[in-house]
Amino acid sequence: MQFVVLIYQGTTPLPNTPAWDTLTADEQKAVYADYGRLNNTPGVSQGLPLGLPTNAKTVRVEAGNTVVKDGPFVDDKGAVGGYFVFEADGIDAAIEVASHIPAARHGGAIEIRPAETYW
Repeated sequence: MQFVVLIYQGTTPLPNTPAWDTLTADEQKAVYADYGRLNNTPGVSQGLPLGLPTNAKTVRVEAGNTVVKDGPFVDDKGAVGGYFVFEADGIDAAIEVASHIPAARHGGAIEIRPAETYW
């Protein structure tokens, strides 16, 4: 089975931001190590790097007119910060992998969805 794993950064400190400096050097190293292990986990296909939510554009069509707004569809804390595809025998394996993603313990959340075919 394939699962799409969505990483919601929430208030997770990101490198090169003031919040990153609130983490100890050991915590910063642990974040990098955890993502390194994740990238080398069998069954993980990395998604493309996503830019910051503040650089997003949201597009809607209202009454036939294209409306473009700056920013993500949701607020910055609710925006998807990254994603990957994980191939595993079942949801429990996906949950185990997700539990090691730094955002899960630093103010974010991880959403797991089975990949589906609709047509």
